[in-house]
Amino acid sequence: MSDTTPPINTAVPSPRSTPSQIIAHEDLVLPTLWGDGSRKWLNPKLATGKWWNRRRWLAYGLIAFFVTLPHLRLNGRPLVLLDIVKREFTILGHTFYPTDTPLVALLMLLAFTGIMLVTAVGGRVWCGWGCPQTVYLEFLFRPIDRVFKGLIDKNALIGKPLRLLTYLICSLLLAHTFLSYFVGTDRLTQWVRLSPLEHPTAFLVMGGATAALLFDFLFFREQFCMIACPYGRFQSVMLDRQSLIVTYDIKRGEPRVKGKRTLPTKVGDCVDCGRCTAVCPTGIDIRNGLQMECIHCAQCIDACDSVMEQVGFAPGLIRYSSSNAMEGQPARWLRPRTIIYPVLISVLSLLFLYVLSTKFAMDARLMRSPGAPYTMTDPRTAQNNFKVRLVNRSQFAQKYSIALIQPEGGAADWSSQAELHLEPGQSTLAPMEVHFPTQQTAGTGVTSAKIRVEDESGNRREVSFQLVGPR
Repeated sequence: MSDTTPPINTAVPSPRSTPSQIIAHEDLVLPTLWGDGSRKWLNPKLATGKWWNRRRWLAYGLIAFFVTLPHLRLNGRPLVLLDIVKREFTILGHTFYPTDTPLVALLMLLAFTGIMLVTAVGGRVWCGWGCPQTVYLEFLFRPIDRVFKGLIDKNALIGKPLRLLTYLICSLLLAHTFLSYFVGTDRLTQWVRLSPLEHPTAFLVMGGATAALLFDFLFFREQFCMIACPYGRFQSVMLDRQSLIVTYDIKRGEPRVKGKRTLPTKVGDCVDCGRCTAVCPTGIDIRNGLQMECIHCAQCIDACDSVMEQVGFAPGLIRYSSSNAMEGQPARWLRPRTIIYPVLISVLSLLFLYVLSTKFAMDARLMRSPGAPYTMTDPRTAQNNFKVRLVNRSQFAQKYSIALIQPEGGAADWSSQAELHLEPGQSTLAPMEVHFPTQQTAGTGVTSAKIRVEDESGNRREVSFQLVGPR
């Protein structure tokens, strides 16, 4: 079947494996883990080529984008601000509040469906090309390692502290950028200028974020992709045999023989130089097939192509392809996954736009007050008690007015006019009494009602509800 998921190897086989149940020290359990539990540190070499050049320019652009995005404004609001403390999420200049659960849920579904579509078509292209973990590690911190390598080899006592200081400065800058997505650039600027004693909590948060980033890029590194990030674990259910992957051409490369081609027997193009493994940032051997640890960075492609050029063979022994294409089957872009996912994205996008279009510069909801459903103020007039939940979703302070427009002969009173003046993002619960003739509920005991809420800017919203009275 075309949608059968290719097998994914989760362990790297070692030619030195022993049949004993006790794993030997030299046997790899994971690309970064020896059999006795000790860490195998990876220091991948750099393979420069066409794919690396493309990734490099994309990475520089993404770093600039990640840094500048919190500073951009739309209609006076940040493009992105995830204020968890205030429970306000601003995306593309639109602020979402806790009452916007459907909108937030639709956004999350859109994001997940988009990830599944990208993975079904391009494999783990996000991991190798767009993920901040990969971008910063491969194009900021590993270059720092290469800069200080010569100095560390000559004088480790000087080189290592300088390297650590450079890591600390970069982690501090990244922590400020990261936190600006959650606290905003204006508040972050105030924190930077003030003494830590004036905002100890914020200072501790900043210190914790810096320490976490320093630990990640100095120590944890590629293990984040292999252990902490769930995306690699999920790829087995999001990939199919038509998905684009980094793959080794077994038919062309095997049997592999090290060195020049002097043997009369037929051998493969792979010269077994080990360059593809030496440059891999996660330490795998791509010749073992598709593996969970592969992040599709294409470093092995550049390394192999350079070797093929040196020995006079055609490039592409390792390349972007699919499992079916490697077996000689035709590529099919249209398949169940690539049809269902775009349809779901279209439906979710339309639903999101529809729900968003029903949002106003204010939120107004009516909640019936606890107690008796109605009371009689006189033999011909009944009273219902409500609470009006008002939320100012605009960027300016607003004063609100409430008017009962249905039923005829009714009247609405709210006991706290001062509470109807709200600052941006502020909400209130205003008590309201509705008086109406009892003839309105004759026969059924209920009648339809409607109020109009209006702010100083002319924004209006009508809210329908029911009144309860004597039959």
